[in-house]
Amino acid sequence: MSSLIDLLKKTHHAEWEATPSWHDATAWLDDLIHFLFPSNNLPKKTSYEGILKKTQIDLENILLSYLDPKKIAIEQKVASFYDELETIYKNLRLDASKIHEYDPAATSVNEVIVSYPGFYAIAVYRIANYLSVLQIPVLPRILTEYAHGKTGVDIHPEATIGVPFMIDHGTGIVIGATSVIGRNVSIYQGVTLGALQVAKELYNTKRHPTVGDNVIIYARTTVLGGDTVIGENSVIGGSVFLTKSVAPNSQVFNTHQLRITTREDG
Repeated sequence: MSSLIDLLKKTHHAEWEATPSWHDATAWLDDLIHFLFPSNNLPKKTSYEGILKKTQIDLENILLSYLDPKKIAIEQKVASFYDELETIYKNLRLDASKIHEYDPAATSVNEVIVSYPGFYAIAVYRIANYLSVLQIPVLPRILTEYAHGKTGVDIHPEATIGVPFMIDHGTGIVIGATSVIGRNVSIYQGVTLGALQVAKELYNTKRHPTVGDNVIIYARTTVLGGDTVIGENSVIGGSVFLTKSVAPNSQVFNTHQLRITTREDG
């Protein structure tokens, strides 16, 4: 028993030194999203400044908890993130407006912001993605996995996604790390943008598809491969399995037939 305790202490200590607190990371994320999109109790202008400063300090403390400031310019990384925050916010407003425009069930942009899991997943992705751009390790993945658990949408923070972007319903969506998605793209539930094969040595290669501007991908479709490109202005129907490229302005549908018969009594 003592050898197990010693092993756990040694292992846990090493892992703690290399990992931010999940609780602190998700608390920071919750505070930041509530700051950007408050559902109630709109703060006064002076409160805005105080809340923003608090989230900035919290992020710096999170990074200091597991990164070496001698190797990573933490203050500079935090400042760069908050310099980008206005752009992130404006992009998210465009995402929310697109969802409202194209979803007939959405009664307002505010409804999308406060209640749509697809929008929440996009919001977390855009925050985590810029942290990835700044080459912050581990934290971006904690944030997107937190959103994954809450929404069922799995977006790797290193994926590249244009603005605006719409996720409808969302559950079961998977977007891999090297996916590239253009502007004005809509994706429905159960869509996978994945790799043709999974091998560790392919880490630095493009393994996931490219989706052009103005593409719609309907439910339960799977698109695989780093060389697979869906051309702009294309529509990919539901339950399609794609491993090869599609030219711009294409329509791709699954051609299986559904037959319904009525049994006559007696």
